[in-house]
Amino acid sequence: MIKDLSGRVALITGAGRGIGRSIALALAEAGARTFLAARSSDQLERVAGEIRARGGEAEYLAADLSRADGVEAVFGALRQRQGSLDVLVNNAGLGLSGPLVEFPVESLDLLLAVNVKGLFLCCQQAMRLMAPARRGYIINISSVVGVKGYANQAAYAASKHAVMGITKSLAAEAQPHGIRVSAILPGGVDTSLMEALRPDLDKALLMKPDDIADAVRFLLSLSDSAAVDEIYIRRRSSAPF
Repeated sequence: MIKDLSGRVALITGAGRGIGRSIALALAEAGARTFLAARSSDQLERVAGEIRARGGEAEYLAADLSRADGVEAVFGALRQRQGSLDVLVNNAGLGLSGPLVEFPVESLDLLLAVNVKGLFLCCQQAMRLMAPARRGYIINISSVVGVKGYANQAAYAASKHAVMGITKSLAAEAQPHGIRVSAILPGGVDTSLMEALRPDLDKALLMKPDDIADAVRFLLSLSDSAAVDEIYIRRRSSAPF
């Protein structure tokens, strides 16, 4: 399943921990020159160190991707250091929960800025790099909440439904340029985000970040004639369909 990504440049957002870290390690293992972005410089430095210790290539920049200037800083550094982009994995995300009638508007603004605006802007910048080369892959990490709804998660569900809307529209826009766009919709994964959203879940029953990294590697292993719109991956102990 592992496709050789040697010489390819992969940008992973939210790469300092959890799912993003696992994806970064997996793509570096496949030979990609990884560029990591997240808010925490310390976390990014640790992940970059792990990649280099395994013989991979990694650069990073700490930035607030909920802000246009943060996104511009990351892509400006990417252009300067790498000059191209083959894979973008939009993984950066925030999880906040609470009853709709009590949910603070400030929290809603923050959630949408991180989960929707940041992803939108990263897609925009990636398209500008990929379209001239007529190749590339954009993978957006959504959630099962992108197609379902749960009590106390109206704001989070709104953000992930928006991710799905962006993904579907961009896939149609990108196809004529030779660029593929997919979404991965994970259920419960053992991360700090899931712990904040669903502290009631037994960690032993949750998926692992590596499961999502494997889904990313699967998408990148496909031939140029194949396209996958979305991968819905749930924890085995949850209800099917």
